[in-house]
Amino acid sequence: MAAVNHISSKLPKHETSIFTVMSKMAYEHKAVNLSQGYPNFDTDKHLKELVYQAMLDGYNQYAPLAGVSPLREQIVDKIESLHGKKYDKNTEVTVTNGATQALFLAITAFINPGDEVIVLKPAYDSYEPAIELNGGIPVLVQLEGKDYKLNFEAIKEKISSKTRMLIVNTPHNPSGNVFSKEEMLHLEQLLEGTDIILLSDEVYEHIIFEEAKHYSASAFPNLSKRAIVCASFGKTFHNTGWKMGYCVAPEELMAEIWKVMEVNVFCVHHPTQRAFAEYLKTPQHYLGLRDFYQEKRDKFLALIKDTGFKALPSNGTYFQLLDYSRISNEPDIEFSRRLIEEFGIASIPVSVFNKDKVDYRQLRFCFAKTDDTLKEAAEILKKVK
Repeated sequence: MAAVNHISSKLPKHETSIFTVMSKMAYEHKAVNLSQGYPNFDTDKHLKELVYQAMLDGYNQYAPLAGVSPLREQIVDKIESLHGKKYDKNTEVTVTNGATQALFLAITAFINPGDEVIVLKPAYDSYEPAIELNGGIPVLVQLEGKDYKLNFEAIKEKISSKTRMLIVNTPHNPSGNVFSKEEMLHLEQLLEGTDIILLSDEVYEHIIFEEAKHYSASAFPNLSKRAIVCASFGKTFHNTGWKMGYCVAPEELMAEIWKVMEVNVFCVHHPTQRAFAEYLKTPQHYLGLRDFYQEKRDKFLALIKDTGFKALPSNGTYFQLLDYSRISNEPDIEFSRRLIEEFGIASIPVSVFNKDKVDYRQLRFCFAKTDDTLKEAAEILKKVK
């Protein structure tokens, strides 16, 4: 067989993920790692026992493509209870290998070469590569200022005859913002009369603070009719390594997603689906996250109040942005590397998520950590001058 002399990359500009870079540096320097978005505490013992019991009960072969019926039923009931939208469990729900796969399935199912997809920056770093792999064109709109506010006029200006999809994320990673009801209504009005599909990334749906409320695209009739809503069990139940999520969408949209799912992984881990179907019967398992994570956010903010960092408290997610402009004028990538090398703490520079890598001298810290880890991190941050 002749050697391959030239490979044409489908992602020629794709670089190693900042998460990989920072976690590798954190490991090499034995740093406290508040960079990647995963908890360093364990998932509920009862949930693990439910997975094991499902294995013992023989649920070890392929599950149905869309997911097992009891889990789809619980997902439908949860959304109806929280957002008033009744999805059909048989035609409008799919259990996926994490929310990232749900996002990829949706983009692959609908984006053709030359289609434009509006992406609000800063944004999760899987959106744009998925669009590009399918021949689509990411159209980037930067959220405004250091507090990352929506600018609907800027979004409207980017809508064209080629616009196939708009991706939104609320609660928002990395800013911690939560879209208001008024903003969701404005979004609904903006898209009315178009054929644009809304891809709504809602993986932090249950991690919200103070008086904030999560307004799902499912809750608005003229959004839900065009929306694919993606969610994550891993983010909700402290087990990101299980890679379990789901998406809901109108039947005509879900039918296309199933076509991609069938030739992608077909189905996801069967015993874990059975476990979640039972676990979701107790709503407090997810409704209790507000108090749980707000306590961690407040503890982290209290611990760092005497540092040189400045925080605008996060309204949702388990991330907190810290402004370091009172400490240094270094670019955020350089500063975050120095924090690892000289002080032993890892974070994520926010500029990597922004359009044109605009740099507001902000770092993202994950506070989904044990109290001991947060205390250790705060003691380090106090030393940063």
